Amino acid sequence: MKVNVVSRKLVKPWKETPPQLRCYKISLMDEINPSMHVIRILYYSSSSDHHVCTLEDSLTQILPRFYPLAGRYDRENHQVDCNDEGAEYLTALVDCQLHQLIAQTKLRPEHLNHLLPLEIGASDEPTDPLLALQINRFQCGGLAIGACASHRIFDSASLGIFLAAWANAAMGKPVISPNFDSPSYFPPDNLRPHQFQESRTLDESIVSRRYIFDKNAISRLRGMLETTWKSNGIEVPPSRVVTVSAVLSQALLRADRAKHGKSRSSLIGQVINVRERTIPPLPKHSCGTWVVETFLEFTAEESQGMDKNFAGMALKMRDVIVQGVRDCARILSDKEFGRWLMVDMFLEGAKKAESPDYKAIFITDFSKFGEYEVDFGFGKPVWISMAAVPLEDHFILLNTKNNDGIEAWSGFHGIS
Repeated sequence: MKVNVVSRKLVKPWKETPPQLRCYKISLMDEINPSMHVIRILYYSSSSDHHVCTLEDSLTQILPRFYPLAGRYDRENHQVDCNDEGAEYLTALVDCQLHQLIAQTKLRPEHLNHLLPLEIGASDEPTDPLLALQINRFQCGGLAIGACASHRIFDSASLGIFLAAWANAAMGKPVISPNFDSPSYFPPDNLRPHQFQESRTLDESIVSRRYIFDKNAISRLRGMLETTWKSNGIEVPPSRVVTVSAVLSQALLRADRAKHGKSRSSLIGQVINVRERTIPPLPKHSCGTWVVETFLEFTAEESQGMDKNFAGMALKMRDVIVQGVRDCARILSDKEFGRWLMVDMFLEGAKKAESPDYKAIFITDFSKFGEYEVDFGFGKPVWISMAAVPLEDHFILLNTKNNDGIEAWSGFHGIS
């Protein structure tokens, strides 16, 4: 698949950012994010010249509401200069049919990086745009929108909010008003970003893979958990995310034991979206970084037992998430606890994960952001994808089009 970029420009907000908003101090949680972009690629089976033209116009219209995205990051002062320099906007032609790409059973995720406007790790330099978009048109008339937003000011849910707002503007629907108040809750503290050895260019030593769990596979796996759930008095069936996360974690623990000839201590991080879980609740369209990373830790002996005990692994992973959701209620009412939960706990876990004595696994759930409903006038997406993300042993879970499966995107060192 060859992708030929035919135009590149900066799209500016239709009106200037007012002086009182020119300086956007990032939050404490934003400070520790790695220097990279959050990404998404949305695919549409058909497009028209008219609707494609509205993409740029509607972007101009909504950028004043998402004003930090049109600015540039000032790394020295941990703030965004909201100078209206603009979002980067590319158009490209793809030399294949969209259905040929989607139908690939052995997809190579790194090929999809060509549908993105930037390298995923190209972030935090003074000239780096905080938002970049690439409109890719296929020979069949299909279209893919590749989106990159700086992780310095956005988490993945924030990107979902932006995409929904942009689509609403393109369709003339009610405007979504984002909220950028996270720094007022947790101001910056001059913390350094936590880096996961990501680089500005694609790390070819990390091999990316996609694993598809369809409705039938998840149903079979859930059936294997039914007895354990009932015996523990859990009435709600195991979620798709917990079910798939347990399978993936076990697979990595077994692979790690085979590689090292023994089990190591293990650490499994699972991300929780904080929005609407605090008391009082945060606004639904809160932008910035509003996540909690929960950690499940096993000794070497426990790791060996867990890599054979699917129901036990799933139950423990569920219990950690349930407790994490409960803890979210205190974040705003107890700021010291909120800082520990969203920042200190993550940094402690991430430091432990760097130890050679641990096998660390990270799981992030993107399946609940509703992106299969994002309609710019071409109809709803036929597929949502990631690309090759330069993070090792990190699973990103996406929804499937029928809302009944999971696509797991991951990266590993040294596999073929």
